[in-house]
Parts: sequence; structure tokens; C-alpha cells
Amino acid sequence: MTNKMRTQIAAALDQDQGILRLEPTWVARSFIPSGQRMGLPEGAYNVGERGWITERWLGSTTLAINPIGPPDEGLSYLRLSNDERVALKDAVESAGDLIMGVEYARTHSGLGRLAKILDYADRISFHYHQDEAAAALVGCNAKEEAYYFLEDVDLGPRPETFFGVHPSIVEQQNYDVLLPHLVDWQDDAILKHSRAYRQIPGEGFHVPSGVPHAPGTALTLELQEDSDVYAVLQAAIGNQVGPKEILFQFIRPEDQAQYGERIILDQINWPVSGDPYFYENYRTEPQPVAAAPQKGGQEFWVFYNTPKFSGKKLVVKPEQRFTSQDLGIYNLLVWRGQGRFADQPIVAGDFERDELLISHERAVQPLVVENTGREDLIIFKFFGPDINPDAPQISPYPPGRNLEI
Repeated sequence: MTNKMRTQIAAALDQDQGILRLEPTWVARSFIPSGQRMGLPEGAYNVGERGWITERWLGSTTLAINPIGPPDEGLSYLRLSNDERVALKDAVESAGDLIMGVEYARTHSGLGRLAKILDYADRISFHYHQDEAAAALVGCNAKEEAYYFLEDVDLGPRPETFFGVHPSIVEQQNYDVLLPHLVDWQDDAILKHSRAYRQIPGEGFHVPSGVPHAPGTALTLELQEDSDVYAVLQAAIGNQVGPKEILFQFIRPEDQAQYGERIILDQINWPVSGDPYFYENYRTEPQPVAAAPQKGGQEFWVFYNTPKFSGKKLVVKPEQRFTSQDLGIYNLLVWRGQGRFADQPIVAGDFERDELLISHERAVQPLVVENTGREDLIIFKFFGPDINPDAPQISPYPPGRNLEI
């Protein structure tokens, strides 16, 4: 099977000049209804006992951890020219050198990143994602992530995100103040120990693993490590109390038995969570890519500040062209407009023509992006670890301070 798939991928890459088309991947969650802003037909968001379609995963080789759902939920599929479907995860495992480049495949076991659109009708529960050490205890990858709040879309009823804890909690090492909320498990009062920040379209945040957060309802583009680990700290959303299993789902049973809820406190990144300058040190806004802007458009960094992943926003003006050239493999989402990406037709909102995978060999060559419409063509590019060492870093605030991540 591996040899057959490798032959298929090689033929597809050759025929389509290193560009492969991806199908949309929809993920359901059971705890919060959908905001219904991702372009699906009315009625398609409610999927019964599975809950609601609240996320679209982009170029995913990561399995969604859900109690109910198809066995391949979260995995993206390639649509090859003969109309055959191949899971991107299988393609990378069979032909990683052809897709990722020989050198990158030699040093990286996979794509190492996951992009998503988050579309929730209410704020997501206060939670954190395990760091490398904590995730490894349960056989998983760490999950550092970043957000970009999409423009020109309804923000929903709660467009603010809680991040971390009040600085005084860390200054006084009063970590146990969170413990009663975890033990009692009855409401959302734990949020009183955190600070909320307005979600501003066109901006975002970098969120290191181990930092508790409760994302708001703005339609959000997320880029993260390839993992679905978490610990939910907030018992209730509205009048509904969730099962306490979501607090311990990625905790070893022996650790839960020995330490109880206190094990959660040991996994929180307290220095970052209690940073009094969290806004200054982790808020991200678009940064122009260093190369001079072209007449036809411009690129901006929108995901940066970490070697674990990076991302760009490409804007091409109406009836103009832009020559794109990058340092390695990426996948992309066409967010607005229409045109051609090399020889591939692209249309935002058309689920058969709005998502592509650009192989390493094609990405490093000049590639012409053409806007054939009357509005800006907006494309987001998503890169895995170590591909863009030139991505910006946020300057520590106050100046000269060493940030602990």
C-alpha cells in the first residue's frame, strides 16, 4: 500500500506541478453550539449526538479527540486528479520526502502543525494545553497555539478572550486560589481570577502551552502544534455543567489518584500566565514580510514569535499579480476573492477550490498568484516548525526583559 500510494503522490505532484488540492475537514464539538459563519448550508451545522460543526481543520494530519464521531475525524484528504481521495497523513507517511522535501523530511517526522477556523456561538471554556513534558506522559504532542481574528465577519456575542491569571496570584505564589473551583466543579467562577482582552479583527495572540485561556466568539483562524490535548478548568458554560472527565482527560490515572486536582496546578505555566505585560508580550498584529512589496500586492506575517509554526497573509489587488516564493512546504486557505494560484483555479468559499497544499519543491520556486476578480484576493499560508527562521519575534516588554515561555 505504501509503495502504491507513493507512486500515486509522485504522479499527482508531477501532473499538477507540485500543488495538491485539499478537501475541507469539518470537526464537531458537543459542548458549545456553532456560530454558523463558515459557509455551510443552513441546517448542516447540527450533527445530532456529535454536537455542532464548530471547527474547520486545514491541511490536518491530526486526529480530533472526540467521544463520538468518525474514526478519521480531523484528518484532511487530498483530492487527486483521478478523483481518488487520500488522507494527507497517509500521504506524508508514504511520500514525506516528495511532499516536504528530502532535507526537511530527514529532520521532521511530519508537517508538525495544524491550522483551524474556530466558529463558536459562546465563549470556549477556560482551559490550557499541556506542554511537551506533560503531553509526553500520555503519549501526545504539546500544543502551543496562536490566533488571528478574521476581518469583516460578525464577532458574535462575546468577542473577548481570557488569558492567564491576575499577576498578583503569581507574585504571591497563591496558586491554590484556583483549586476550590476544580474540586467543587460547579460553575464558571474561576474566570474571576483571569483577565479578558478584546478580540480585534486583524490582530491576534500567541499562546504558549500551559497558559489557561477562554477564547471569545470572534471567528478565529488558529495555528498550532499538531495536537488535540487540553485540560478544561471551567465547569460550566451558561447553566450547563460539563463532565469532570474533561479536566483529567490527558492526565495519567496514577497522577490523578495520587495528586487529585492539584496535578493541574503543576502543569500551568505560571510565569507566562501571570505576566503583568501579557498584552505587550503576546499580542500579534500583521508585520510586513521583509521583501519589498510588489505592485500587485503584499504579504504580512500573522503567525510568528515561535519556531514551532508560522503563517502569512497574502493580499493581491484586483486584476493584479503577485510572485510568491517561500522557504518550504505550506498549505493555504483562500479567504476572500478568486483567481489562480500558479495554474490552479482558486475561489474563496468554494470548498472544492479554496484549500491547497504546496509541496517543498514548488514552494521554493517563484509562483505567480493572479487575482481575476474585483475585490482583494486574500490567502492565508500555514507553515510548520523551522521553515521560517526569519519570522518576527516580539520584543520583550519592558525592554531588556527575558521572557519565560
